[in-house]
Amino acid sequence: MQAFIALVRRELGSFFKSWTGYVIIAGAMFLIGFSFWSMLEAFNSDPTPIPITQLFYETLYFWLILLVVSPLITMRTFALEKSSGTYETLMTTPVGDAQVVLAKFIGALLFYLILWLPLLACIGVVRYYSHDPTALDPATIGTTYLGIGLIGSVYLSLGIFTSAMTRSQIIAAMFSFAVGITLFMLSFLGSAFATKTGWEAQFIAHLALVEHMRDFAQGIVDSRPVVLYLTLTSFFLFLSWKSVESRRWK
Repeated sequence: MQAFIALVRRELGSFFKSWTGYVIIAGAMFLIGFSFWSMLEAFNSDPTPIPITQLFYETLYFWLILLVVSPLITMRTFALEKSSGTYETLMTTPVGDAQVVLAKFIGALLFYLILWLPLLACIGVVRYYSHDPTALDPATIGTTYLGIGLIGSVYLSLGIFTSAMTRSQIIAAMFSFAVGITLFMLSFLGSAFATKTGWEAQFIAHLALVEHMRDFAQGIVDSRPVVLYLTLTSFFLFLSWKSVESRRWK
């Protein structure tokens, strides 16, 4: 257990020992702040009945952060180990292959969640100027961060899998981004299949990421997207484990 915790701390600490982690945090903070500023400017002249704190999760900025940041976080997990020659040393630690994959995932997930902490400050500013006491409702914030964490887990596990498949961080990031944006674009096919039946229509409907995030931001927790995201995360982590385990046969 101590070795596993040490691996998690090593993975999380690696983001703060290089400029990469700080650049990612700074970029995410800029996009979050700019998004709220642009929405406040737009709705000063054209009010909307929908709270700004909910509209944020439907903007391009939110999804841009998620789609771009996840590959940047995970591209180094295994690819950097392989290119720097520390991969074999890592795999000789007294933990199993599955634990190594899980430790890297938890470390990346913790950094990802830290990345979204500035969002609370933006929500606080909106509450202060709008005098809306529901803007910082603990239950709504909890479900919102649950949605951010669940969707992020899928993209992080996907990135870890692509990183485990190659020695190049660039290739890992590009492939992860391509698959991730494909998954995101499938969300918009739901309207095309709205009048159709069959497993294809049901499958596309379940991948409505924007709709799911809207529900989480409104304080609604549906078990179906929760199960979907946990299943996809487990699936990609399983593939990562098998990819790491395959080194024994090379």
